[in-house]
Amino acid sequence: MRGKNYRDIKGHAYVRREFISSIPRNKIVKFNMGTFSQDYNLKLELRAKERAQIRHNALEAARIAANKKLSNIVGESYHFQIKVYPHVVLRENKMLAMAGADRLQEGMRRAFGKPVGLAARVEIDSVILEVNSKIEYLKDAKEALKVAASKLPIPTYIKQVLLKQSKKVVKES
Repeated sequence: MRGKNYRDIKGHAYVRREFISSIPRNKIVKFNMGTFSQDYNLKLELRAKERAQIRHNALEAARIAANKKLSNIVGESYHFQIKVYPHVVLRENKMLAMAGADRLQEGMRRAFGKPVGLAARVEIDSVILEVNSKIEYLKDAKEALKVAASKLPIPTYIKQVLLKQSKKVVKES
């Protein structure tokens, strides 16, 4: 199983958990990190540039990388949140990969497959990760989101919003 095999959205989402046995566990441990406060005046959003599926392994890797960067540099004055949830169950029909496998394994070419993982479907411009912080930590929060973006399988961009001074969008990068 390779991650890029599940990046593109194909067909309907397989989400009916009452009919699926042995669903893999979600690897995302926390969805909210840091300190929730009303004093933050900056919001940074990591948004998707493409329509795709993001596996729960990639979301967890992005969460760990961004949270580590934020907690080391910013300290306690941030609130970090994962805004998507991996609902879609991914399936795989395992094939033999050895010499003469075509003689052993034929038929069932479009088999249903077994559950192997979870993924979140994101649309263009949907928010994947969000950081609330103070304006003096703008550079550090952007750096943390760039590190998190490197763990995701799709191109992303950071949208910056000032919360207290004015509710308008300042700059997109």
